[in-house]
Amino acid sequence: MPSIGETLREARMRQRLDIADVEQRTKIRAKYLRALENEEFGMLPGPTFVKTFLRTYAEQLGLDPHVLVEEYRANYEGDDELELQPLGPPAAMPRERRRGPRLGPGMLALLVLVAVVGILAVIGVLSGDSNGGGGQDAGRTNTSTKRTTTQPKPKPAVTKRVALRVVPATATYVCVDRGAGTPVLFEGTIDTTQRFHGKRVRVNLGKRDVELWKNGKRVQVAPGSDPVGYAFTPSRTRELPLGERPCA
Repeated sequence: MPSIGETLREARMRQRLDIADVEQRTKIRAKYLRALENEEFGMLPGPTFVKTFLRTYAEQLGLDPHVLVEEYRANYEGDDELELQPLGPPAAMPRERRRGPRLGPGMLALLVLVAVVGILAVIGVLSGDSNGGGGQDAGRTNTSTKRTTTQPKPKPAVTKRVALRVVPATATYVCVDRGAGTPVLFEGTIDTTQRFHGKRVRVNLGKRDVELWKNGKRVQVAPGSDPVGYAFTPSRTRELPLGERPCA
């Protein structure tokens, strides 16, 4: 089954469209369209943007957006990731607010008296400070320096899974598992492109004339005649010695 990026790219090429044509029609920047085709989802601001742009791009090419979005969720989106949900309409305000209790004449007079006493107390404090020479210190105390805080920029989404694509030039032996002590996912000879997914992926190759693509980025395989093996995590690629390779 073609990957997300290959599905988009093949559909666009069948319609003889350039990235610039799709950018003009969808209003999505060309670098994000290329990131979708290369499955470099970390270049987009976050999973919500990935799924939104993916739907728009798929609909523009006449593809089923639901299939592509579900494949993205299954292969790249972690189980514990949360998306921002749109807020519902605010609750309707009551037409009439409840009126508070009315104040009687005695209560009003008491409030006026309290206000007058407060004003006289403030005037006395201020006059005492000015006579005592503390006005300069008070002025210093009341002067505050405003600081401008900068909001941190949102970090790009971190890929939590490995999407490995093996493209053999000739028939090649391949063995794949997800780590030492785990069951073998695949063992056999392939002559067409194969894909494997997981949080960790290990591969043992009988030949080096293959192309390896991890999360849309090509892995450089050193030329030679001997077999080679790799261990992949979302953040690291490591060549394996013979004793650590799957099925070795």
